[in-house]
Amino acid sequence: MKIALLGYGTVGRGVDEIISARVPQVQVARILELPDRLTGPRMTSSYEEILDDEKIELVVECMGGVEPARTYIMAALAAGKHVVTSNKAVVAAHFEEFARAAQAAGVGLYIEASVGGGIPWIAGIEKARRIDEVTSFSGIMNGTTNYIVDAMRRQGAEFDDVLAEAQRLGYAERDPSADIDGIDVANKTIISASVAFDVACEKDLPVTGIRNLTKADLDLFAKRGRTVKLLGRGTCRDGRYAVAVEPVAVGEDSLEACVPGNFNLVTLDATTVGELRFYGQGAGSLPTGNAIVQDVLDCATGARRPTYDFSRELTYDPTLLRADYVFRTTAELDGEEPFGEGAYLVRDLTAEGARAILSEALLADPTSFMAAVMTKVTG
Repeated sequence: MKIALLGYGTVGRGVDEIISARVPQVQVARILELPDRLTGPRMTSSYEEILDDEKIELVVECMGGVEPARTYIMAALAAGKHVVTSNKAVVAAHFEEFARAAQAAGVGLYIEASVGGGIPWIAGIEKARRIDEVTSFSGIMNGTTNYIVDAMRRQGAEFDDVLAEAQRLGYAERDPSADIDGIDVANKTIISASVAFDVACEKDLPVTGIRNLTKADLDLFAKRGRTVKLLGRGTCRDGRYAVAVEPVAVGEDSLEACVPGNFNLVTLDATTVGELRFYGQGAGSLPTGNAIVQDVLDCATGARRPTYDFSRELTYDPTLLRADYVFRTTAELDGEEPFGEGAYLVRDLTAEGARAILSEALLADPTSFMAAVMTKVTG
């Protein structure tokens, strides 16, 4: 099979490296790049050249961002070419549109690498759903934030110092907002929920990151036998579903608490198989490249062609995700109980309600921090 790569950055080079060394039945025939970056005969700056080439059966999009990635993906599908993408931002924003276009054209849409890097998370959900209903999922889906929290905890360091080190090591971007504000996890949560629950997932989910996490916060939770992890989670039952992204105070003896460095851990619960956990590198050139190449091979061999119709009639119900929440703030709260110095516990809130309280608190105290307190991470 001849394929084309859109983009030749970290991920694109990883895909090319793996295919060249290990996958003789697939050939990277064309690579789309900017005019000033054309360094070899396979490279072109003309996307029309790729679309018009009937020998190219599949397009791998690894550019990042929403546009022009969306336009390129839609054009490839319309041209009857399969699409593999690692781009969580564009999939989260246009998943339903892509799925419909792929179905209409009779081609495959493969998104394994958009969540969890090299972890077979999407394929794992799809396999579980062949027999079961997926009732909930939860996970550490962002290696940057997990690295930051893990380093703060182990080194007793402050957030800003660890973030600077993560940027130096290449784990965090110069502008880390997408990671530390939970945007990256929100995109992955939308995709996970769409696949797990067979629904075009609600885009306006409650999202809270770890920007305001301090060493003192971790010390406070450590005294209660807990630590903080940024989790994306969702649940589905009785024709309803809900999703959220937020810091969660998990028990120090939980598997989530023990996930080191920039690794990921995602979990699903399903009707008969019960709890399944997936652990591994959530990012990086070769792990993400591996997931992309797995999708390419599935397409090339006909081993797997996912179908996403989102036909299930589910109602978005934020009351399904409830927990007690700890707020560290100088703002006044209703119904709070003392939890520690400057911190308060508010019981039985929805994730949406807790996010609303935090938003109000941030107006009075921009350093406010919030974490859910849960005995069981999923569901």
